[in-house]
Amino acid sequence: MADIRGFLKHQRETPSRRPVPVRLLDWHEVYEDFDQGTLKEQASRCMDCGIPFCNNGCPLGNIIPDWNDLVYRDRWREAIDRLHATNNFPEFTGRLCPAPCEGACVLGINQDPVTIKQVEVSIIDHAFEMGWVTPVLPSSLSGRSVAVVGSGPAGLAAAQQLTRAGHSVTVFERADRIGGLLRYGIPEFKMEKRHIDRRVEQMELEGTEFRTGVNVGDDITGEQLQQQFDAVVLAGGATQWRDLPIEGRELNGIHQAMEYLPWANRAQEGDLAVDEVPISAAGKKVIIIGGGDTGADCLGTAHRQGAASIHQFEIMPRPSEERSARNPWPTFPMTFKVTSAHEEGGERIYSVNTERFLSDNNGNLRALAAHEVELIDGQFEKVVGSEFELEADLVFLAMGFTGPEKNSLLEQLNVDLDDRSNVARDSQFATNTQGTWVCGDMGRGQSLIVWAIAEGRSCAAAVDTFLSGSTALMSPVTPTDRPLL
Repeated sequence: MADIRGFLKHQRETPSRRPVPVRLLDWHEVYEDFDQGTLKEQASRCMDCGIPFCNNGCPLGNIIPDWNDLVYRDRWREAIDRLHATNNFPEFTGRLCPAPCEGACVLGINQDPVTIKQVEVSIIDHAFEMGWVTPVLPSSLSGRSVAVVGSGPAGLAAAQQLTRAGHSVTVFERADRIGGLLRYGIPEFKMEKRHIDRRVEQMELEGTEFRTGVNVGDDITGEQLQQQFDAVVLAGGATQWRDLPIEGRELNGIHQAMEYLPWANRAQEGDLAVDEVPISAAGKKVIIIGGGDTGADCLGTAHRQGAASIHQFEIMPRPSEERSARNPWPTFPMTFKVTSAHEEGGERIYSVNTERFLSDNNGNLRALAAHEVELIDGQFEKVVGSEFELEADLVFLAMGFTGPEKNSLLEQLNVDLDDRSNVARDSQFATNTQGTWVCGDMGRGQSLIVWAIAEGRSCAAAVDTFLSGSTALMSPVTPTDRPLL
């Protein structure tokens, strides 16, 4: 490393978030620009450790010390080449990934880890500004064709890799725009959609074809896909949401998070005015059930819509501020975190379970009844005498996803499911159906964006081997790999 004492000279520093009263007036990303001089100091904290555990903490195998050193030396062009060597979309991961690499940083044993994620996103943003992100064209065409179903991060990664390998790739997306949950699940304040648009433009110039508004299984059957393409890659995600089937679930005002979030994104795309969205928190008492990232997305969206009050319920206990003995380095730190949305307001309530939804006698939600719980021997036990009611006009269910939707496509392709209701695959991402592969959350289950991209890259390598007999594509993970969580 250029400065082997950098971690002794500089403390961890990250970009400032725009003031809460200011950022709640718009939907732009919440972070201020980060000075390049400060960024170089942060890159210098990479400590020339003997074994860079960050590389293994990242499912993509990003060569993190290399591009930290290149940024410190002002060699940005080389830094983006090194970053793109392992990650197709660092502008996505640099904004949305929870950074397991930082959890595995050796410096993090007894200090704050290196700001890996900020260096990453700064490299790619600078590269776009300088015009360095250009189409990468295949040296020759194979004459073979691939259908990719789903345009989330796994599908896009598989498509880009296979296009660059010389195959004719068509991506099918049932929504009207490319991006999957990146487009219609991630709020604008976490990632502005221009980042998707410019990457899709690059992929189109490389030769990838995109077909939107096509619900595969209905508009085109699985059999037709198999007849028209030499290989099929399933990358439709784990979009089957977990429900809460308790008394009162049918009342007006109770919605799944993914019934709510896409409307705000569509308003930012210009499809309708902000005050015309069919589900709005404006002036309403909101309760979010689920304490994860999707719940935080609902929280930040409701703030910007002008909710009167917001409570976020989580059945698990409040995480500790520091790692517990059962969560040692280099595993991902399961510690208490404050996202930008939590910083903006609302009340987080832990160790609580919702018993039933209460009606106003006109079929509308009035409140919910809940009680506190204790986690005893792995089971949630009700705390006697802890019952309470909380008024609510809207409830958003953000309790995660249970696997891919069991739609007509899976039936038509006759693919097997595993014991977790995901599409089953072998060590090469192949399903039991000849010529069909699966990657990302559709085969893995709900996971991180960085795993989706890694699986898309690895699946592409397997498909390329099948079509060409060998491959030069990188394969960072296998279906049996699991995160350090």
